[in-house]
Amino acid sequence: MTTTDDLPVFLDALLARHGNNPAELLQMLCETQHRRGWIAPQALTYLAQRLDIPRARIEGVASFYSFLHLQPHGEYRVLFSDNITDRMLGSQVLMEKMCQQLWLQPGKVSEDGLVSINTTSCTGMCDQGPAMLVNGRAITRLTHQRVQEIGSLIRNRTPLEDWPADFFHVDDNIRRSGLILDNTVAPGDVLRAALALGGKDVVEAVKDSGLRGRGGAGFPTGLKWEACRNAQGTAKHVVCNADEGEPGTFKDRVLLTRHADLVFEGMTLCALAVGAQRGFLYLRGEYRYLLEPLQAILQRRRDNNMLGKNILGQTGFDFDIAIHMGAGAYICGEESALIESLEGKRGVPRNRPPFPVTHGYLQQPTALDNVETFCSAALAVQMGAEKFRAIGTPKSTGSKLISVSGDCPRPGIYEYPFGVSVREILQDCGAIDACAVQVSGPSGICVAQSEFDRKLGFEDLPTAGAFMVFDDSRDLFEVARNFVHFFAHESCGFCTPCRVGTSMLKQTMDKIAAGHGTRHDLNEIENLDKVLQTSSHCGLGRTSCNPVLHTLKHFRPAYENRLKSLDFEPAFDLDGALARARQMTGRDDVGAHLKPEDV
Repeated sequence: MTTTDDLPVFLDALLARHGNNPAELLQMLCETQHRRGWIAPQALTYLAQRLDIPRARIEGVASFYSFLHLQPHGEYRVLFSDNITDRMLGSQVLMEKMCQQLWLQPGKVSEDGLVSINTTSCTGMCDQGPAMLVNGRAITRLTHQRVQEIGSLIRNRTPLEDWPADFFHVDDNIRRSGLILDNTVAPGDVLRAALALGGKDVVEAVKDSGLRGRGGAGFPTGLKWEACRNAQGTAKHVVCNADEGEPGTFKDRVLLTRHADLVFEGMTLCALAVGAQRGFLYLRGEYRYLLEPLQAILQRRRDNNMLGKNILGQTGFDFDIAIHMGAGAYICGEESALIESLEGKRGVPRNRPPFPVTHGYLQQPTALDNVETFCSAALAVQMGAEKFRAIGTPKSTGSKLISVSGDCPRPGIYEYPFGVSVREILQDCGAIDACAVQVSGPSGICVAQSEFDRKLGFEDLPTAGAFMVFDDSRDLFEVARNFVHFFAHESCGFCTPCRVGTSMLKQTMDKIAAGHGTRHDLNEIENLDKVLQTSSHCGLGRTSCNPVLHTLKHFRPAYENRLKSLDFEPAFDLDGALARARQMTGRDDVGAHLKPEDV
């Protein structure tokens, strides 16, 4: 723990390490947070003076990210994952148990400053929940006994490095492998093949493979690289989006654990194709435990001349990769918000056009793809476009990694050629009693039993990889309500339609849950969706009503059984609120009550 007296010494070393570059501000804040447990006012003032930027801007950046704290949050900061699959496994009861054990309320810091307990949206551990973060480190498979042990360790102020190692063990849970997960490509092999082709032919090979981005939108990867290659700019960049914050998605976690060399090979391949010299891997804050292993792999690649100057002896082929940490902001999964965050700013999506391929990082041409896309691109070049295109479907070539969680006996990672049906995945994971599947996370599609023969692919069900299974014991209204709360919490607040609309949607769902809902409220949700679809700044707002609309379509009784009447009813009982006043005055006659028309 750094004291106030040695704070300038720590910050001077931090600034020197980051070259006094304001674009590195978020990384400086993350490192300050990691060292001190919070960011003191003196640190904000010192950084503002040394970086010559307004202190208000630094405070604005720090306040944007949920993992950064401007007030002490305890020596131990405990965050229970609040994703719906963690709730299904009992996370709420476990959090209540720990709060009782440590005598504090959720969201509060204990009086002695020892500990705080709260929730976080999703830790990326849906296949082995319930999960939590303690000072940023993931702990999986929580049980009543484990929570009891953790509470005792905290009360005894046991340092995290002395906690049982198995607490922090994370399984890969690979249940079915294929093109990517079975690959045996040695580090450097793809680059050697690419150097034999040349940058322009690498772009053509990726185009010919039919590879489309694996983040869900499915933009052709080769066209993106070609546009970046042809863009005018003094410098070009490659960015890997490893900020998989969509609840129910954890495939990138496994790829970065098992096949990090292939990810970096794909990024370096892209650098050759577009003419970039600098690359970034933007790693979500929940995966901070992967930072040191990934940095070690990068250093090994530098030592083996696969990064740095004149890569593999090719004069002028200079490229290196830095890892930037996220700090708990789902919106940074959106490519332009991620670039803003890379530049040390709040992660607010940009207006587009212009697009990142021409005006990305520092307004220079930038090729930005996710972890799985870079892996697939490397394999497409290694095996040849024709062989790659033969896998999957005509419009969805190659394979897809699926993150399966929820009501199934075998959650984990499954790899299939595109074109696999929902039913086949359910059979493989043992979910014989499934009644619904949420494909591609809260922003995706809820598929009912009648649609289980639909197929994953850009022709039918595009997906970023999440596959959340629900059996007939689950209340799909509560599932949708959890997703709605997630969107309201994760809205960046930049645009009024999303900031206000997601809050209104949450309030409406809470009103229905409290027994005050009417059919009028269901109609208003549909009207709200039209507003969000047409006026939201980015995809978060435009998709925020999806969970409600899709579950309404397939599971309408889950909503209607909660409705109190067909007519409008306010969520706030004004006459009931006056009960205390009536008690104090000793009156309970008709005149002391509001008339129905006055309410």
